[in-house]
Amino acid sequence: MSRQALYDGWTLRAAHGAEVPAEIAGRAVPATVPGCVHTDLLDAGLIPDPYLDDNELALAWIGRTDWTYQTTFRPPPGDHDRVDLVCAGLDTVATVTVNGVEVGRTANMHRGYRFDVRPLLRDGDNDLVVAFDSAYRYAEAQQQRLGDRPNAYPEPFHFIRKMACNFGWDWGPTLVTAGIWQEIGLHAWSTARLATVRPLVTMDGGDGRVEVHVEVERAVDVPLTVRAAVAGVRADVVVPAGRRTAVLTLTVREPALWWPRGYGDQTRHPIHVTLHAPDGDTVDTWSHRIGFRSVRLDTTPDEHGTPFSLSVNDVPVFVRGVNWIPDDVFPNRVTRDRLTERFDQAVGANVNLLRVWGGGRYESTDFYDLADERGLLVQQDFLFACAAYPEEEPFATEVAAEAAEQVTRLTPHPSLVLWTGNNENIWGWHDWDWQQPLDGRTWGRGYYLDVLPRIVGDLDPTRPYWPGSPWSGTEAIHPNDPAHGTTHIWDVWNTDDYTRYREYVPRFVAEFGYQAPPAYATLRRALSDEPLAHDSPGMAHHQKAADGDAKLQRGLDAHLPAPADFDDWHYLTQLNQARAIQLGVEHFRSHRDVCAGTIVWQLNDCWPVTSWSAVDGDGRRKPLWYALRHAYADRLLTVQPRDGGLALVAVNDSGTPWRASSSVTRVAVSGESRAKNSFDLDVPAYSAVVLALPADLARPDDGRREVLVAEAGDTAERALWFFAEDRDVHWPAAEWDATVEPYDGGQRVRVTARTVLRDLTLFPDRLDPSASVDKALVTLLPGESATFTVRAATPLDPAALIARPVLRCVNDIR
Repeated sequence: MSRQALYDGWTLRAAHGAEVPAEIAGRAVPATVPGCVHTDLLDAGLIPDPYLDDNELALAWIGRTDWTYQTTFRPPPGDHDRVDLVCAGLDTVATVTVNGVEVGRTANMHRGYRFDVRPLLRDGDNDLVVAFDSAYRYAEAQQQRLGDRPNAYPEPFHFIRKMACNFGWDWGPTLVTAGIWQEIGLHAWSTARLATVRPLVTMDGGDGRVEVHVEVERAVDVPLTVRAAVAGVRADVVVPAGRRTAVLTLTVREPALWWPRGYGDQTRHPIHVTLHAPDGDTVDTWSHRIGFRSVRLDTTPDEHGTPFSLSVNDVPVFVRGVNWIPDDVFPNRVTRDRLTERFDQAVGANVNLLRVWGGGRYESTDFYDLADERGLLVQQDFLFACAAYPEEEPFATEVAAEAAEQVTRLTPHPSLVLWTGNNENIWGWHDWDWQQPLDGRTWGRGYYLDVLPRIVGDLDPTRPYWPGSPWSGTEAIHPNDPAHGTTHIWDVWNTDDYTRYREYVPRFVAEFGYQAPPAYATLRRALSDEPLAHDSPGMAHHQKAADGDAKLQRGLDAHLPAPADFDDWHYLTQLNQARAIQLGVEHFRSHRDVCAGTIVWQLNDCWPVTSWSAVDGDGRRKPLWYALRHAYADRLLTVQPRDGGLALVAVNDSGTPWRASSSVTRVAVSGESRAKNSFDLDVPAYSAVVLALPADLARPDDGRREVLVAEAGDTAERALWFFAEDRDVHWPAAEWDATVEPYDGGQRVRVTARTVLRDLTLFPDRLDPSASVDKALVTLLPGESATFTVRAATPLDPAALIARPVLRCVNDIR
């Protein structure tokens, strides 16, 4: 057996077309495999960077052009029963030929293909051609053949099994890709091979049980032996001639368990499977790492409706999640190192779950391996989003094959705890005026309520399946009813102020979000606008949400002083995003007896854009990231409205009781204490306590000049409650003293407040794009100090570090 990667010597050509630039038409362009057309053209200097300014628009022709990849290869040495051409991912509508003979056609980016090419091979050089038809032409032909179906955007993404957000989204560019986007190579083998290995891990009391389901492909019909080993336990089984499947069961006594981060260790155990010929020779091997853990989803109706509560190893986990979108439009640029950085940012923000959203892709092996390693739970959507999807052929067969392949591929990963049928499609059918234009045509219901649950049930019964996000648990109840199952809350961003989050006490919030622009350095790299303004051409092009700027302005008007210039606008919109999500998360967590989790939209971006992300398209943390770190902390103090008054809520998501002395003080913004009370906190593990505040704290003398400060020593970050909006508070002009000192790898900025400083934030990327800071959104009362640690490639100008627009607070708005 041998495997031979085919990564070298590729060239790329565009088919002739009216829109193909003259300098590209007919030209052989060096191609990187895995890769895609856009990155190859970019590397060759033939197109501008599609992420800059409005270059995206000038490159629309790429998605409407046919492309041909070509290389030569030499066959693997030796005499083999089979030589397969294995294509892990072709994007998307491809015809594959070897030495001029067609060996297969593909029309699904989300699955792999294998073609027997041994009869076609010759000594010396062999020609391999992968010709890609325009994804647009294919999708539009299917749309015309089957009849149109409604969707969220005027693009035919639901008529092709391809990453939907390639066709543009309210945070993404329209860059319709083509190419050999995953590994391609030759697999030479004899006798038989392991076609699939599916380890299903369950717990039986304290013992671990692994059912290893094996499927073999044969070149000859002889008895075979399969052996499996994990954690010192071994088993083998004979697969008789004529049979293709086998199951091996291994029981491991009291194995070390795999836990989500914050609940225990992420212990993984190597598992090895080997396939043997009748003479005992090993003909194939398969290895992975698995984790022993159980997963349970509680949806038993109660007095509040229908819960959606996830338990791992019989311990309920309050989900502190973020939604994940593809980290780049061009997947070949998402390396393991890049994913590691993004995962570290998620962990740094106290996140414990990533939801892989249904308009993107099934992520790379590196993604799930990093999730396993770091204890980040994964909710995996099947790839359907914001549209009515046809269930006719060829889509019915493709969807079933894609789902079976991906469920099988991901079974070994303990981090994967939930499969979800789609994003917002059942909700769309109910509420988005789809039913009349559909006029009885299929829209995906059969996938979500029949095909996908059957495939998950057959191939991976160890994990729960949920038909959609949102979904109430039954067709008898509206799919987005917050009292039942999962809900998405988008009225806040679209029509209402973010304080409306407090009107919801949902069972589980799977999406909610608020927009802000990316970091200043990201904008300056991506846009050539001079001057940069909230409505300058580049900024407008990189705002994809409908009426996005108007919604940002509505939020500013409701809460904050009017910005005097772009620097103010940039700071205040980022601040408002952070406040909106912090308010929502803290409110939902304070009701953890009813609400079992929140998944913020969204962690990351795929390019530089104004969006709902906490980490922008260049990987820079927005103020929202720091707010998430606070709101998702294991131990959270928060002041919340309750029963016409205010309450101190202490939330403990750690595994040990939280016992501490706490105090709540009503303080004038000038620094004088007006009232104070002390409380003894005794919060059991994985729970919350609510302490009503007395009237002398909850009722200010003058709400425009006072704030509540709740503290519990060093056991949790303090909580603040302002009685009035910033636009109405009588803020003093901001005054502070600051020092800048060097330290190994950066500088420390110490700020001492002479007046109250509201949401003090340092933006060192304005001075050096490489610079970052350890904290943000710090409110100081007179006499208090904070130290910011800045890291940068070279020392930054100390005077600039402590001056506007680098160092900002709300009450320095002029």
